[in-house]
Amino acid sequence: MELANHLNDRLLFAVPKKGRLYEKCVELLKGSDIQFRRSSRLDIALCTNLPLALVFLPAADIPTFVGEGKCDLGITGIDQVHESDVDVIPLLDLNFGKCKLQIQVPENGDLKEPKQLIGKEIVSSFTSLTTKYFEQLEGVKPGEPLKTKIKYVGGSVEASCALGVADAIVDLVESGETMKAAGLIDIETVLSTSAYLISSKHPQHPELMGTIKERIEGVLTAQKYVLCNYNAPRSNLPQLLKLTPGKRAATVSPLDEEDWVGVSSMVEKKDVGRIMDELKRQGASDILVFDISNCRA
Repeated sequence: MELANHLNDRLLFAVPKKGRLYEKCVELLKGSDIQFRRSSRLDIALCTNLPLALVFLPAADIPTFVGEGKCDLGITGIDQVHESDVDVIPLLDLNFGKCKLQIQVPENGDLKEPKQLIGKEIVSSFTSLTTKYFEQLEGVKPGEPLKTKIKYVGGSVEASCALGVADAIVDLVESGETMKAAGLIDIETVLSTSAYLISSKHPQHPELMGTIKERIEGVLTAQKYVLCNYNAPRSNLPQLLKLTPGKRAATVSPLDEEDWVGVSSMVEKKDVGRIMDELKRQGASDILVFDISNCRA
C-alpha cells in the first residue's frame, strides 16, 4: 500500500522482467541516466533521479498495460504489440532483440511451402498473428472458420513436431540454432521484429515521457556514430567534407598554422575504417576517432 502511494506522481515505465530483452533494456536505461536499483523480491523499481518507476513485466503483457494506459511507456518486441493487437504508439525501434517469426516444418518431411499446411495442425505461442496469416493464405475473412487448426503452446514450441503434436510451428528465430537442433527448417517469415519503445495514446506524464524518449534517442545515436577529428589543409577541405559531412554539418576551426583547419564530425561507426583511410589519402593528418557515450542530435 505504501509503495502504491509512492507511484501516484511517477511515470510508470514497463520493461521486460527477464529473457532476451531484459539485459539490453537495463543497459539502455543506464545509458540514458535513468538511475534505479532493482530488488530481487520486487518487480517495481523507483528511479532515484527522475519521478519515474520501472515496472518489470512479462514482455507479452507490456502492450496491454501500455495500451490500457496503466503505464505511459514500455519496451517490448514489436511482435508482442502485433500479437496483442492493442492501440499503442511505436516511438522508437531500439535495434536490439532482432529476430523473425517464422513458419517451421520438419527438415526431412514433405511440407515445403505454406499452402501445403492448409488443413494441418499448427502450434504457436503467437496464435493471433498465426491466425491472421492463415486467414490471408486461405482467403477467408477475419472471424470465419479456418481449415487450418491453430493451437496455443506457451513454451518449448520447437518440440511440438517431434512429439507429434503439430505438423508445423510458428515461432521466433534469432540465430536458428534451436530450430536446427529440433530438426526444423523455416519456409516462411510471418514478421521481422525487434524491440521498440512504445507509449500510451493518453499518457499521464507527457513532458517527462518526451524527456525519456530524447535520452534514449541520444543513446541510440551514440551507438551508431563516432566522433572523427582531423587536421587538414584548407585547400583540401571541399573533398574532405564530402567524406565527413557530419550528421547536420561538420565543425571547422582555424589552426595556428596558416591555411590549416581542424575538423570535427560525426561519422557512422560502420564506415569509420574506410573513411579514415580515405581522409589520409586526401591529405588529412592527426586523424582521431572517439566513442560517443550519449548525445542530443
